Amino acid sequence: MNLQGYSKPQLLGFYETMFKMRRFEEEVFEFYKQGLMPGLAHLYMGEEAIATGACATLNEDDFVGSTHRGHGHLIARGADTKRMMAEILGKAAGYCKGKGGSMHIMAMDKGILGANGIVGAEIPIAVGAAYSSVYRKTKQVTISFFGESASNEGTFHESVNMAAAWKLPVVFIVENNLYGISVDIRDVTNTADMAERAKAYGIPGEVVDGMDVAAVEKAVRKAVERARKGNGPSLVECKAYRWQGHHVGDPATYRARKDPDEKTKWQQRCPVACFKNEALKAKLVEKKEFEDLEKTVEREIREAVDFAKSAPYPDISEAYTDVFK
Repeated sequence: MNLQGYSKPQLLGFYETMFKMRRFEEEVFEFYKQGLMPGLAHLYMGEEAIATGACATLNEDDFVGSTHRGHGHLIARGADTKRMMAEILGKAAGYCKGKGGSMHIMAMDKGILGANGIVGAEIPIAVGAAYSSVYRKTKQVTISFFGESASNEGTFHESVNMAAAWKLPVVFIVENNLYGISVDIRDVTNTADMAERAKAYGIPGEVVDGMDVAAVEKAVRKAVERARKGNGPSLVECKAYRWQGHHVGDPATYRARKDPDEKTKWQQRCPVACFKNEALKAKLVEKKEFEDLEKTVEREIREAVDFAKSAPYPDISEAYTDVFK
């Protein structure tokens, strides 16, 4: 991990975002275990460096296409954690008035076009946003996040083909955590790197360490700058690992079939802890600065939890508002 070249505010910003993601998801997990949230949650723990590094390259008016594992994307864009927590508990104060929940949360004020429970469905939505930027003659760029298994969906190939043909300002980011629910991507795809597929569409493809926020930031920044100049899309594959199962109720025992120590090996490369250790080792950030930042984040998350718990549920009269009839 090479953190040279970044200012101290940038480094602290990276850590604040990643630490906030980790603490947010830990509290969401607690909600689930206590039976306080409806449905399931797909936690972003272990993948914090991807959204943090990628979204650090965007402007305020840029767009993001998210997934069912989308909490980290919202936090990376600076979304309100109180409104996020409220949404996850189905409360009226949430981003979607409690109607979206964990898998369909969105934050249009932050350019988040909405999380999506359908694998690969967010990709053409992101391409549509990129097309709108061209149509409106703006310099806005769209990032499309999706998992490695979504790259086997027709929506992926159709969307990349259109974006490449029309040179749309979109960056496709594969969050490769190796598993689509219980399916090991290495068993069902005849290529080691999803980024290789970029060659078929004549666009740049790059593989980066998704546990290294600096590596992600550098690769995505290059792709975003290319897109903003009107040179078309890129495909960036970030190899990472999710700490939990596919969702909070999944014990993920299938991951031990090939290597019983797989999870332990990946957790030793924790993107949050390793970043902190590297910054301290290189004397780029002081220990107290990290400690102060952690206290601030802890306070924010605690306030978000308390806010969500005390917020009211939507009134029954809201059942048929904000829907197509």
